[in-house]
Amino acid sequence: MNDKSATVAAPRGNYKQAMAIIATLFFIFGFVTWLNSVLIPFLKQACELSDSAAYLVATAFYISYFVMAYPSSFILRKIGFPRGMSVGLLTIAAGSLIFIPAAQLRSYPVFLIGLFVQGTGLALLQTASNPYVTIIGPIESAAKRISIMGICNKIAGMIGILVLVKLLFSDTIEISHKIDSLTGAAKEAELDLLASRLIMPYAIMAVVLVLLAIFVRRAHLPEINQEEDELPKLDVEEGKPVPAVAPGVDVYGRTSLFQIPYLLLGALCIFVYVGVEVLAIDTLALYGEYNGLAKDVASNLSIYCLVAFTIGYLIGVVAVPKYITQKKALITCAILGVVFTLGALLTTGMTSIVFIILMSFAHSLMWPGIWPLAINKLGPFTKQGSALMVMGIAGGAILPPVYGLIVEAMDNNRQLPYAIMIPCYLYILYFAYAGHKKGLPV
Repeated sequence: MNDKSATVAAPRGNYKQAMAIIATLFFIFGFVTWLNSVLIPFLKQACELSDSAAYLVATAFYISYFVMAYPSSFILRKIGFPRGMSVGLLTIAAGSLIFIPAAQLRSYPVFLIGLFVQGTGLALLQTASNPYVTIIGPIESAAKRISIMGICNKIAGMIGILVLVKLLFSDTIEISHKIDSLTGAAKEAELDLLASRLIMPYAIMAVVLVLLAIFVRRAHLPEINQEEDELPKLDVEEGKPVPAVAPGVDVYGRTSLFQIPYLLLGALCIFVYVGVEVLAIDTLALYGEYNGLAKDVASNLSIYCLVAFTIGYLIGVVAVPKYITQKKALITCAILGVVFTLGALLTTGMTSIVFIILMSFAHSLMWPGIWPLAINKLGPFTKQGSALMVMGIAGGAILPPVYGLIVEAMDNNRQLPYAIMIPCYLYILYFAYAGHKKGLPV
């Protein structure tokens, strides 16, 4: 393969600057997204929620991807990738500001609205940035670039969790005892005071996001035009250049996304993958408490998940595609997911917790493996296909509350419901072996 065929998909402009800005955006993804693992136990106490109600934090946040991802593709068609990223940042800032009245009112529905708005902004950012980082260089090394972005995402999550846990749970034992000892108006006042702890961090977050949106808008990121004739697509497995076409025309005779089976299977694969990823992290704090850990200790467990994620990403950066293809990496991770789930189900206490943390290691190369296989050879359908893939992120909205309902149905047994993850991993394994080839043009 000559150099041109390996890099033709890269947008014009400064590659390093573009990668640095996209890395910053992935940092924002992580910082905002993984705070949910702290919000769930915090809002469960502050708003006096049941398990299933508390997991609606994940539902409100991730369902926005399903609702807004496809409209996001049309927005990107109108204003382009760089402007779309700026608008996405401003939308996340608006969602963060909603947390201020939500905390003042201690209103769980208003918190959920804020989370939905944040997710809406992230849907636009994800729809823009994921294909951007995939196409900005050789597609056969896309998993490596996505892994680098994933490291930024997870480091941000660790920082965000550490900061928020410090602000919210620094005196958790005393506060919990105090709240339990109060009744009536006195208890309500103490809960109001607890909820108000969210005001400062989310106000600061909103300001930072607005400043970043201004920076991205002025950075003059190169635009990606998927429909340009001079940008041929590359077969992700064979490295063969594929003829490019005019807007709205497909050289393979396809006129709709629904005529691309491997894309549809890939979107479902993202759905189940994000479902298990979010389930493993966002339920871990309450699972830690179930196993006897204090709130402040249990709330920090998700940091270890992100550490496991980061280790996996680092391995991906070194090994993919030099030593292992992104397809084989995906197969390996799916098998590890099954093994670690069985370990979590068949052990108890800290051993079981460690197996759940290890699930995040298994998840680390799933997104980088699924995404390039699913959007391969889409041509003029790339932006719409990317939006469909982002819609699959709604899996994070479904599995956690389903898990919560099963927990309540099993008299608060938080361990056995993790069994719902096994069929998800088996489907990911199917997609890695065969699903990504269904309908793939030859």
